Amino acid sequence: MSAMFRALSSVNYRIWFAGAMVSNIGTWMQRTAQDWIVLTELTDYNATAVGIVMALQFGPQLLLMPWSGLIADRFDRRKLLILTQTLMGLLALGLGIITVTGVVELWHVYLFAFGLGVVGAIDAPARQTFVSDLVPEHELSNAVALNSASFNGARLIGPAVAGLLTVIVGAGWVFLINAATFAATVAAMYLLRVGQLRKQPRASRERGQLVAGFRYVWRRPDIIVVLITVFLVGTFGFNFAIFTSTMATVEFGKGAGEFGLLSSIMAIGSVAGALLSARRPTARLRLIVGGAAAFGLACAAAALMPDFVSFAASLALVGLASLTLMTTANAYVQTNTAPEMRGRVMALYMAIFAGGTPLGAPLVGWVADAFGPRWALGVAAGSGLLAAAVVLFWMIRYRELRVRFRARVSPRVMIRHAGDGLDRETATRDIAIVEATAPR
Repeated sequence: MSAMFRALSSVNYRIWFAGAMVSNIGTWMQRTAQDWIVLTELTDYNATAVGIVMALQFGPQLLLMPWSGLIADRFDRRKLLILTQTLMGLLALGLGIITVTGVVELWHVYLFAFGLGVVGAIDAPARQTFVSDLVPEHELSNAVALNSASFNGARLIGPAVAGLLTVIVGAGWVFLINAATFAATVAAMYLLRVGQLRKQPRASRERGQLVAGFRYVWRRPDIIVVLITVFLVGTFGFNFAIFTSTMATVEFGKGAGEFGLLSSIMAIGSVAGALLSARRPTARLRLIVGGAAAFGLACAAAALMPDFVSFAASLALVGLASLTLMTTANAYVQTNTAPEMRGRVMALYMAIFAGGTPLGAPLVGWVADAFGPRWALGVAAGSGLLAAAVVLFWMIRYRELRVRFRARVSPRVMIRHAGDGLDRETATRDIAIVEATAPR
């Protein structure tokens, strides 16, 4: 099997991957339909209301983070995922029923979004770290990247299908379909070969295990700087539902079908970014710098696009840069964390990534309402460039990053630094990133 898909050589990972793909399609369908009815049916194109829904859905991850990570480190992740996926399916079923029957109101959507947020806060660290139970340690980075490819591959299908079904039969049926797709993940959990799951160290039941997770991260400055990057981009940059919905409707006067199409086009770039990350054997900080900078520039370019077609095309670049950044950050944190601490560290990662939404989404929604959606994209561009600057400064200051250009010896640009945090006690190494072939 090619290096890009090497994690699929594990039968358990193949089962998990298939079930997750079906569930991911349903998740994207619900997200698209939910944002659409809030924006067009339950409000008068109020982007702030969309931001509030996002805040309620992702905010609980911030509040429950210390406990959700410890739960993932202490309990059987397979059984935990069966429980959380079943509850999320029931919540989707409830929202679908009240929407189909025509009694749904905005506060209902707020309530169900909060319910999904609470269950999702428990589900996220368990789901992220469960990959390490499925594949050998040396394939973990590849499995993380393929998970991202699955999630964003579903974005190619889900939003487009949701946009079409919302027009034909209404958003309620989209929610009901999503409820059914959760059964795929639950079925995959039961089909796994339990005897082949890798046994991971469990968190001790002694007192102080919550604090131990924070202490571990505090002693890892390389992880801290990645978390700062994730916070900046996740809070102010990854508000795609606001950007695409307001650009489609307010700026270009399009409908539900075109709105769903934008998410699918972005997913083309996202899948490409995830698959390119899957080819790399390890995650590196320098790629996080490049991904953050590319994300900022891509968002700036999207904000300047004059029409719907050019804007849609620019979203592929936004997707490519965003997934390169986030897949690399996720893989870096997971592969450089002690197994017994992985759940708590990933809970902190997910809390910072998704939990920043309650701060960023309403603010970005307000910017879109007050100044226009192009300025909201400008906020996203600034977040990416600032994140790149933070990591670059840290590498210069604490990893002795130096750029050297030798014009007289076959022109070569060299990056010299003390590693990406994997071997912090080793000597500084040279990494050639560009070698020109022009004559002296």
